[in-house]
Amino acid sequence: MKRGLLKFLALTAALAASGIASAQTTLRMGYALAPAPNSHYGVAASTFAGEIAKRTQGRFKIEQYPNSQLGGERERIESGQLGTLDLVVTSSGPVPGFVPETGIVDIPFLFRDPAHARAVLDGPIGQELLAKFPAKNLIALAWGEQGFRHLTNNKRPVSTPEDMKGLKLRTMENPVHITAFRTLGAAPTPMAWPEVITGLQQGTIDGQENPISVITSAKLSQVQKYLTLTRHVYSPALFMMSPKVWNTLSAADKNSFREASKLAAVAMRKYVDDLEKKGVDDLKAQGMQVVMGIDTAKFQAILAPAYAEYAKKYGQANIDRIKNYK
Repeated sequence: MKRGLLKFLALTAALAASGIASAQTTLRMGYALAPAPNSHYGVAASTFAGEIAKRTQGRFKIEQYPNSQLGGERERIESGQLGTLDLVVTSSGPVPGFVPETGIVDIPFLFRDPAHARAVLDGPIGQELLAKFPAKNLIALAWGEQGFRHLTNNKRPVSTPEDMKGLKLRTMENPVHITAFRTLGAAPTPMAWPEVITGLQQGTIDGQENPISVITSAKLSQVQKYLTLTRHVYSPALFMMSPKVWNTLSAADKNSFREASKLAAVAMRKYVDDLEKKGVDDLKAQGMQVVMGIDTAKFQAILAPAYAEYAKKYGQANIDRIKNYK
């Protein structure tokens, strides 16, 4: 008996000395869509979880809560502020309500293509925006991606700005988007994501706008008839963390969380790129009528009053800095 106890104590001491017996901390991560491999959020979250486990030798375990189990995006960000949720993967939609300066990246037709958007967000401009989060009691680890947003609806094919008049469109709770759609003559209806499918089924809203990555993973072809490839807004995502947890981390662990989020963003972007190639064909096969090749210049011309508002709010020099970034 004594020998057994001595062996046990010796083993415990050896494990403790080697670090294997370190206590494991479980952190909760919430996001809106399906788990991997069925959404870009899920793939990003799983990549992040794997990298954290590897980089911290299993001291941190990421527990995923997909499909808006922990509330809408705004609620999850608020939970991050309060420290009741540890990690959040979110669209940029509600973020200007917390960090107003981030709204600049949601301006319509601001980015030329994904390469331009990624260069801006990974470069000095994007990092300057991330640095504004701690003052709002949030930690932003890295920019992810959803892709360029497109329009779906059940009323009619949308080929010109005139076709948008009167369409009741669900938008994110984002003032930049709301201003744009109102200027185009639509009736923007801010709505949390968990309510959208029901709203479309019941006819409370006519349509919505999202990247192909969301339209496919949320199976919107089951509740929407028309898709227009507008590419009207580039839609970033964000990896965020509660300061309550962040402030307890060592410098080495903070670096591990940052690096894990960057690799998760790479996986997220690859998923979006792959889906953009085949997603539209899949949606056509599922019965959606797709409008391609819209005249972007016509939409931009009608948006002139909105652009004037954005210039007042964010500064034309800041907007031009993004537009001209190489």
